[in-house]
Amino acid sequence: MPASIVQFQLSLLPMTILQTDDGKKGAFYVEENDERLAEMTYVWAGTGMFIIDHTEVSDKLAGKGAGKQLVAKAVAFAREKNVKIKPLCPFAKAVFDKTPDYKDVL
Repeated sequence: MPASIVQFQLSLLPMTILQTDDGKKGAFYVEENDERLAEMTYVWAGTGMFIIDHTEVSDKLAGKGAGKQLVAKAVAFAREKNVKIKPLCPFAKAVFDKTPDYKDVL
């Protein structure tokens, strides 16, 4: 198996994505030893849509697919709640643009 394929497979390690939501804004995040290593924040735009406004990943998780997993968790949440997502964050928008399976929540 070529090294690039092995590297890709190792870079998508599953992570525990946590969520906080106060009804006005929220975040999906990865935390380890009380340190937030990755976070994607959003704000609610009414009851049927939330806006992803920022994504940040620590260098400790660089190359491990953390940002993409945060977006995937947001998509799963939107599907579960039957709401839409507006990705204003450039990173999240790029992930949506490259992932046709996510179009149903836009």
